[in-house]
Amino acid sequence: MVCEPDPKRVPALQLILKQLEDRGIPRFLFLNKIDSFDTGVRDILPILQPASSKPLVLRQIPIWENGVASGFVDLALERAFVYRPQAQSELIEMPATVKERESEARFKMLEQLADYDDELMEQLLSDVQPPRDKIFADLAKELQDGLIVPVLLGSAENGNGILRLLKALRHEAPFVDRTARRLKLENAKSAGLVLKTLYSSHGGKLSIVRVLSGEFGEGTIVQGARSEERAAAAFSLLGQDAKKRPPAKAGETVALGRLEKIYSGETLSAEKAGGTQIKAPEPPEPVYGVAIGVKDRKDEVKLTGALARLMEEDPSLRLQHAKDTHQMVLWGQGEMHLRVALERLKRKYGVEATSKPRQLPYKETIKKGIEIRGRHKKQSGGHGQFGDVVLDIKPLPRGSGFQFDEKITGGVVPRSFIPSVEIGVSDFLQRGTLGGFPVVDVAVTLIDGSYHSVDSSDMAFRQAGRIAMAEGLPKCSPVLLEPIMEVEIAIPSDATARVNGMIPQRRGQILGFDSRTGWPGWDVVRAQLPESEMADLIVELRSATAGVGTFTSKFHHLAELTGRLADNVLAAHKAAAE
Repeated sequence: MVCEPDPKRVPALQLILKQLEDRGIPRFLFLNKIDSFDTGVRDILPILQPASSKPLVLRQIPIWENGVASGFVDLALERAFVYRPQAQSELIEMPATVKERESEARFKMLEQLADYDDELMEQLLSDVQPPRDKIFADLAKELQDGLIVPVLLGSAENGNGILRLLKALRHEAPFVDRTARRLKLENAKSAGLVLKTLYSSHGGKLSIVRVLSGEFGEGTIVQGARSEERAAAAFSLLGQDAKKRPPAKAGETVALGRLEKIYSGETLSAEKAGGTQIKAPEPPEPVYGVAIGVKDRKDEVKLTGALARLMEEDPSLRLQHAKDTHQMVLWGQGEMHLRVALERLKRKYGVEATSKPRQLPYKETIKKGIEIRGRHKKQSGGHGQFGDVVLDIKPLPRGSGFQFDEKITGGVVPRSFIPSVEIGVSDFLQRGTLGGFPVVDVAVTLIDGSYHSVDSSDMAFRQAGRIAMAEGLPKCSPVLLEPIMEVEIAIPSDATARVNGMIPQRRGQILGFDSRTGWPGWDVVRAQLPESEMADLIVELRSATAGVGTFTSKFHHLAELTGRLADNVLAAHKAAAE
């Protein structure tokens, strides 16, 4: 894990470390930009420690020269190195100015290792210098067991410290057999994880597979979660370059071609009986959406296919076909995320998509009832059309939906025509009289009417029901309803006050807040917010939390919207319809 020595980055660091901790993945921490440190490493580690539930163990200390980090001391090796631009560090004699700091930092490192090794603790208490091999063995074991997080230093831009990091990864990080054991696949004859899916311009679909056991290569028949397929080819990837390669063995990563029904996160097996599917991490919930379309209608089918491939490559994207607004909505992690996705649609798949703010699922309802007659009568030679109904229209409690009933006596409306009246009423309620939004929470009862033995028909009574609703609904005090969402906002505790101030400004109501379970230094704020106020919520939230705040939401209820806000919604909807 690479991070900068900046206190403001601690919540972002905690986000990633928490995911690694939850999945039991051993980890190094590489403090980047050592050449821009403006404070001592010993002062930085206590600031970063809250981001990790496991101790941060400093493996190196910098050598300072005129305020610039010119090299480092390896505390395990007790050797000093000087940086060389874009080259391997050079071993030097340890400067006298560093020896005291090195001795102190090394003893601190050994104390932390001794917390998990009684033999090492006895050696320290007896002032016995532990063997160097013993120290490296402890560092490797406690890293692999997930007990500590070793901390290395360097500057990626200048190549400083990178080779030492690679050596630590090679010699101390657990090999693939430990990974298979952690995933409970140690008994599998063959197993591989699909880390990512790519679509190349020439090779089609590529599944990037980390091999945990067995072999996977060209021609291998693999069993996935829901299908069996033959790998068309095996490649090594270097950037955009793909080169054919022999079968990959445990510990290697290979790109397998044309596994059309295999998706990211699946566990593959080369055995006929298949293997165990391990649970893949869930992609983050989307927090920002835009309505998308195409400039040219002939590209609509092409857009759907391109989006399906894009979501295979990036599972954090989601596509929603909004039933209420009849829009195609692309959801992601923020404005920039979706902007990049649309750019990739154009660059990679040749589909130029348009985007605009998504429409919200407003509804309409009524506040009072009425009895109203609707009559449809038409004569044009031959059989005419006749339908006559009397409807009792009443409001219902919020959330009741639409209810239809009949109280016909004496056969004034034949039973065979009553379903047609309901259809006509239901059709009309799809577009209300205020702004054309669906009407909800309404009860309609057919109480009277009349018919003609020759001219009455299903269509005539359906039209009569529509006429009654068209005349009666405007007299029932129609009002606009807006969706209210129940929101849980996860933020660092130092941003809670700011977020609590944001919610009332967005016409929201705070329900309460509490500490976030398993996340020291974080809170969860629960609130109800109008959906119309949430379009750019993630933008302001991340601005207030250095990019780490997030939220989840779900529909809670519909609430009346009146006054200027309602007028603005109706005007905007009318303008969009034109």
